[in-house]
Amino acid sequence: MNRLIDYLRQNLMIDFQGDLSVEKVRELLAGDDSRDVKVLLAKLTQEKNVEDMMLVLADCLLEPVQSSLSDDMMREQLRMYTES
Repeated sequence: MNRLIDYLRQNLMIDFQGDLSVEKVRELLAGDDSRDVKVLLAKLTQEKNVEDMMLVLADCLLEPVQSSLSDDMMREQLRMYTES
């Protein structure tokens, strides 16, 4: 089981679902006038899409997510799968 858990953790992929557009990001950030929001919106407006942002974010989140998935947590999820 440990080898399977390690394999699954090492081959984990992060993806985002839904239709996120620059317009939707603007809507979600409405009312937040922080510098971070202004810089993000400027970059997204320049790129005219959010695909690069989502890819980079998924890549950056992968390692922390992999390391936070303990063996016990993975084992419990596999157990739940077999019992369903």
